[in-house]
Amino acid sequence: MFSSIWLFSVAASLLALIGWWFSGFILAVFLVLASALFTASLLLWRIHRLERWLSGADLMSDVPWSGVWLEIAQRVQRLLKLRDKHASMHEKRLHDFLSAIQASPNGVILLDEQGRIEWFNDTASAHWGLDSSRDRMQHVVHLVRDPVFSKYFAQAPHDSDVIIDGRSLTVAQTVKLSVQLHAYGDGRQLLLSRDITLMAMADAMRRDFVANVSHEIRTPLTVLSGFVETLQMIPLEESERQEYLDLMAVQASRMQSLVADLLTLSQLEGSLPPGMAEKVSLKELMAQVASDAHALSAVLGGHDIEQRQAAHDFVFEPAPAWALLGVRSELLSAVSNLVSNAVRYTPTGGKIHVSWSRDAEQVVLSVKDTGPGIAPEHLPRLSERFYRVDRSRSRETGGTGLGLAIAKHVAQRHGGELRIESQLGKGSNFMLSLPISRVEPWEF
Repeated sequence: MFSSIWLFSVAASLLALIGWWFSGFILAVFLVLASALFTASLLLWRIHRLERWLSGADLMSDVPWSGVWLEIAQRVQRLLKLRDKHASMHEKRLHDFLSAIQASPNGVILLDEQGRIEWFNDTASAHWGLDSSRDRMQHVVHLVRDPVFSKYFAQAPHDSDVIIDGRSLTVAQTVKLSVQLHAYGDGRQLLLSRDITLMAMADAMRRDFVANVSHEIRTPLTVLSGFVETLQMIPLEESERQEYLDLMAVQASRMQSLVADLLTLSQLEGSLPPGMAEKVSLKELMAQVASDAHALSAVLGGHDIEQRQAAHDFVFEPAPAWALLGVRSELLSAVSNLVSNAVRYTPTGGKIHVSWSRDAEQVVLSVKDTGPGIAPEHLPRLSERFYRVDRSRSRETGGTGLGLAIAKHVAQRHGGELRIESQLGKGSNFMLSLPISRVEPWEF
């Protein structure tokens, strides 16, 4: 542009001198005005061309210009490239940020100034049952129809969270959500939700566990305290005193069994998974289990334990010549609990069948009984601590309510599982499976 002005000045001066030389002042002025008009017209045309180029869709194509106009076009193109680079960088950062929020295990909902939903991640969609094509720009209170949440949303400030029910996938399972609002930006809000269902269940199980332990210990302690008070205050015959002492011994033994099972569970949960170095003879293990089962049956049937008169019909199929790779004390505890559980809950004269089998993937211990059977609604919870179908029956037989929980933990620690099949009036079948890698031939 400066070169054009310079050329115009030179040309106007030359034309003025020529006009003055040939025709005087009037021609000189006319030539200067004509030169100025031509230069202005040329400048306006180039400005119009630049304006039309700037308003076009494609600014990155090459332009057939020269001089200052080419330099202007190139500077505009450089600025556009720099703008596109920054926009691409910011878009990538936004995409990465949204991807990170999308991968969050917590639900995230962005609300505008009126509380309408602008964006949410997949976790929030699962927590609240939201649909991206249907629920965007809907007011969150209209979608989350929970009185607790509505009251929480209306209050301010939101310094703490609130616990509400989330979207349940099944009727039996209730989802618990921890929800909290956070203010950000210009009047906007961030709604976070966290699934605490497992935490709530664990807390409920902890409370139930403490209550059950307290109840199980309090009952024999109450009996013992009553007997002690009786012995201290009332003179008794020797036979009566001995009878009371025997009853006290029964209650003390019950508490010892409970404490022993609690310690066993604690050790199972707090120790490392068993290795493969220790080899346990299945024949020796089953021989001990069978001996203990006959003794328990004799006691429950009121027979003389020394005479080994079992009150049940036992069928212990010959144990295969296998070596189980695992911890002997744990495996013995699991198998003994399954067999003793069958003895305790099978009426006198009933049949108990114990056998081992194997296939390409696992070995299975099967303990079948002809007891009263278990209703289907109780089966999923049988391995919970202290869970009993009939509490009075369990106390009569002297069970602690922890045997199946111990068996399940032992099976899981050894890579297996505990399965239960039962029908009311037709008995039960408790199966302890272990992976085939936990078995090898026993070397005598």
